[in-house]
Amino acid sequence: MMDVAILGAASFVAGIVDAMVGGGGLIQIPALFAVLPKEVPATLFGTSKLAGLFGSGTSALSYARRVRIAWSAVAPAAVAAFALSFAGAYTVTRVPSDFVRALLPVMLLFVAVYTFRNKDLGSSHAPLHSGDTERYVAVALGAGIGFYAGFFGPGAGSFLIFLFVRYFGFDFLNASAAAKVVNVACNISALMWLGYNGHILWQLGLVMAACQVAGSIVGTRIALRHGSAFVRKLFLVVVALLILKTGYDAFLM
Repeated sequence: MMDVAILGAASFVAGIVDAMVGGGGLIQIPALFAVLPKEVPATLFGTSKLAGLFGSGTSALSYARRVRIAWSAVAPAAVAAFALSFAGAYTVTRVPSDFVRALLPVMLLFVAVYTFRNKDLGSSHAPLHSGDTERYVAVALGAGIGFYAGFFGPGAGSFLIFLFVRYFGFDFLNASAAAKVVNVACNISALMWLGYNGHILWQLGLVMAACQVAGSIVGTRIALRHGSAFVRKLFLVVVALLILKTGYDAFLM
């Protein structure tokens, strides 16, 4: 019972963080590994993704009520992410992910430095593309992050936010809203593969999902109340923590 309470609390906090800037897995995945050290890693990831699906879905709905989601860009990205996330999940069962593990902290460091140096990045919402160009860029973004999310996963939400800001001209608030929709597509796709292979603890996952939904509601309200500038600052904090965590996992473990 205590284990469930710990994982529920971790999922609640993960929901708050993930709703605003992504990176909820930074909290939820280590908690699962700590509480259930004898469980197969794929099962822990599957259980986490089940909770994440409900959390991201709740955030997406909450944002949609208050922020105008750019569906012309988000929908193609979500479709591409769905398809490639499944491909990534399949590939990871056949190709070692050690190279990606080592490269991840370097990529995150680039994201952090670029965001920090460009003070106006994501401060205003001024979409850069339209028509076919918007769709092509969206498909490329969704495909790349979708494959990464299925193949490896950590930091996918934060990468999505950065890419929507950098390559679409969104502010951080709108980018976070868009990222949640794409995250939902990634989670559904990955869960299809993981569920088919029996890698989900359904009862635990649904309890964690309820806690993450509650956290997502709180996190979305905080983000909407404080705006894009606040989300940008929190984004940098979460990316910095992701760099430390993934760097430790890649080079010190």
